[in-house]
Amino acid sequence: MERKTNLFLFVCVAVLAELEPQPMYLEDTVEKRVVGGQVAKPNSWPWQISLQYRSGFNYYHICGGTLIRAGWVMTAAHLYLTIIKRTPCACVLSARTWRIVLGDHDISNHEGSEQYMSVSNVYIHPDWDRNRPSAGNDIALLRLSSEATLNNKVKLGALPPLDGSCPTTTTATSPSAKLKQAYLPVVNHNTCSSSGWWGSTVKTNMVCAGGGNESGCQGDSGGPLNCSVGGRWVVHGVASFVSSSGCNAYRRPTVFTRASAFISWMNSHEGRKIHLA
Repeated sequence: MERKTNLFLFVCVAVLAELEPQPMYLEDTVEKRVVGGQVAKPNSWPWQISLQYRSGFNYYHICGGTLIRAGWVMTAAHLYLTIIKRTPCACVLSARTWRIVLGDHDISNHEGSEQYMSVSNVYIHPDWDRNRPSAGNDIALLRLSSEATLNNKVKLGALPPLDGSCPTTTTATSPSAKLKQAYLPVVNHNTCSSSGWWGSTVKTNMVCAGGGNESGCQGDSGGPLNCSVGGRWVVHGVASFVSSSGCNAYRRPTVFTRASAFISWMNSHEGRKIHLA
């Protein structure tokens, strides 16, 4: 059975070489930003962040994330793959090259509500395997060099209780020039892990959403899957991977890291540490 959800992301697509579609991190796809969806009301998702990389005189959006504490961002571990493509020594990231943007709606324009932060450390889950998306544990924490100033345009994302589940309504967000949102059906684990769907690729520490006219894609990596719980939005997922046959493939919904499965790890923030200079 499918349940209705909301998802905010950027769009992407990939070409499949194998006969059987394989899981592929969102950043490895060819398509750009959220498939389907609509432009969100400005600052309606105030915990959404944009991780940006400087090339020349300009910064470019790389992936999303969620502000979970004033000095901490939750995102996907596979952002490391993006980092090593752009940074000669991935063990040291320059604050002059990478930045976090908070309170933004249109990343192509300065609107006055933005807060710009550098990252002091990156903590990647120790069990994440860069070569196997299906192994899961695709989650990381970014330690900001200073704390965000919370206001009506920059707020903390609420995390679910330990092993909390996502109810019927969810959304996902992603900065696509302007922040976009898409309403995705949540596919229950028994269905998503069954033959003809994702099968054993999907683990219990993952959430499936999408597979209809809307899905996550490149640039959506690390962005939040927001679920409506008791009249408020709770971040239940971190955008992780799609099918190598495309971002919106039949019976291959977007797969998110289940945030509730990693509450204890996030509270301890122990993992492989990348230093930033």
